[in-house]
Amino acid sequence: MAAVAENAIGAGDQFVRSPPPPQQQQRARSSEAEYQRDVRELVDLLSKLNPSAKEFIPSSSAYAAAPPPAAGQTASSVSAGPAAGGRRPNGWLSAEAPVFVAYSDYYGGAIVAGNRDVGSGGGPYNDQQPRRRKNNYSQGRRRFNDRVQRAQKEDCIRRTVYVADIDLHVTEEQLAALFGSCGKVLDCRICGDPHSFLRFAFIEFANEHGARAALNLTGTMLGYYPVRVLPSKTAILPVNPTFLPRSEDEREMCTRTVYCTNIDKKVTQSDLKEFFELLCGEVSRSRLLGDNTHSTRIAFVEFVQAESALKALSCSGRILGAFPIRVSPSKTPVRPRVAHTTH
Repeated sequence: MAAVAENAIGAGDQFVRSPPPPQQQQRARSSEAEYQRDVRELVDLLSKLNPSAKEFIPSSSAYAAAPPPAAGQTASSVSAGPAAGGRRPNGWLSAEAPVFVAYSDYYGGAIVAGNRDVGSGGGPYNDQQPRRRKNNYSQGRRRFNDRVQRAQKEDCIRRTVYVADIDLHVTEEQLAALFGSCGKVLDCRICGDPHSFLRFAFIEFANEHGARAALNLTGTMLGYYPVRVLPSKTAILPVNPTFLPRSEDEREMCTRTVYCTNIDKKVTQSDLKEFFELLCGEVSRSRLLGDNTHSTRIAFVEFVQAESALKALSCSGRILGAFPIRVSPSKTPVRPRVAHTTH
């Protein structure tokens, strides 16, 4: 009897240790392959999602607002039951929903997974207004405009020359006439040099050929001094057309007006007027301007006589306040302030 029991136990051990039949092994391999395929599909889906979207994580407030499961029901049957479509009764998605929902607003549309259109947890599928889709169109357009402006500025610099050692009595019209032999002159700007009693200028041509030809005029006598012509490193800042003279009277005012830069912020308008009246002549009108961005201010000073404006050009480089002032001919008149009346 003991021998029979021993044989039975040995047979049972042999049965337990025997390998499973081929059909069971095939089902196991098929189940494992299906599991690996599902994992790959999930990884592929997750790789396309926005990792920073908060909609991936269900809000705790949604769960707090959800009613407790009734008797005989589990939390999963309430939150992800067939009737609810994987959503809680309050409209929020469940963490146990059978479909992982992506943020469609980020991609601009629904994501197709398993032949099903998947919507956003914060979109119209939950009776909410869809968020406005954010895109990079405006940013790309702004970057494109910046590149265009930068290219235009570089083109202007290549068409501009820097002219130094200009006599105080030389006007912009005379300077433009001299360089007009090299090509069409688009703009001519004479500026005061605080480090010299002479002045410098920028001349912009219509093309690069005129700018290269202008370099050959270095050493040409203009007034009492030979000018130096070099390639410019900056472009001429355009003048606002609304500030330009609109009539013959305003053009005559420009001949009596100078443009001043590098003015100490501690200098007042009365200080500026006293400075020029002491050295040049009577001042009829002045305008002192500044902002919180720049460390210095600018001014427009209109004299009674045009000769006084010519004398003011020689004041470039004189110390006013704590900085040397720069004085140049003005292209814009000093218009009287318009009084605003309140009704």
